[in-house]
Amino acid sequence: MRDSGVPVQARLGAIAGGYDAILCDVWGVIRDGEQLTCPAIEALVRFRAQGGLVCLVSNSPLRAPYLERLLRRMGAPDGVWDMAVTSGDATHALLSGFAPGPAYKLGPDFDDPIYAGTGLSFAPLDQARLISCTGLIDYERETPQDYAALLDAAAALGLPMVCANPDIVVQGPEGRLLYCAGALAQAYQQRGGTALFAGKPHPPIYALARAALEQKAGGAVAKDRLLAVGDGVITDLEGAAREGIDCLFITGGINSGEMEWPDGRSPRWQAPALVW
Repeated sequence: MRDSGVPVQARLGAIAGGYDAILCDVWGVIRDGEQLTCPAIEALVRFRAQGGLVCLVSNSPLRAPYLERLLRRMGAPDGVWDMAVTSGDATHALLSGFAPGPAYKLGPDFDDPIYAGTGLSFAPLDQARLISCTGLIDYERETPQDYAALLDAAAALGLPMVCANPDIVVQGPEGRLLYCAGALAQAYQQRGGTALFAGKPHPPIYALARAALEQKAGGAVAKDRLLAVGDGVITDLEGAAREGIDCLFITGGINSGEMEWPDGRSPRWQAPALVW
């Protein structure tokens, strides 16, 4: 990434003029575990009002239309974003390549819309050709350890795992961190299993985002005019670095408890949210 010389505590408004489009994370940036983050919503509205484009780029296993409807049900107004792409969108193509399966479905039933149109069929683990993992079935109570026996059995069978959400954790109610599909994929890899990803920080989701931006803009958006915004070190920050684009890192998100500043200030105080 280029060194823009922007101070750590900069607001979006201080640097917005240097960018034509934003690739904005969702969980931990424009919403927390319970509600929308109003300053972040307002910052994106102002960026768009100045002619910028906003593409939501989420590691949600939900397809983009479902994610957008969820945000609107939470109270998101019109004019916050131009388009959205998700890990679910990028993973849909990956899963379709395994059709007709059979696959072992690992995840809650409310993630099932990801399978529409893939042509996959489902089967018990010992009859499957792959595992399709969208998350922990009871993500509010379970941990990866609850799936140890299943993962051991799958690794012994040599099944590849398609992970629809590379996030390890996500912000939940009252600031709790809840495990995501990425935590199960990580545990599976530790057992020698193969995990396949299409969401951040991997290229497929960024290719979808760039294509959506190009369609809206009527042409390519230069990399040095793109800004990624996110709160995940191994997803948003690493993904932006791989893509060669700048990143406005939200330190008050999921990694806040793991970071130290030389002056001793709390990351949550230093940059709690995307603000203008």
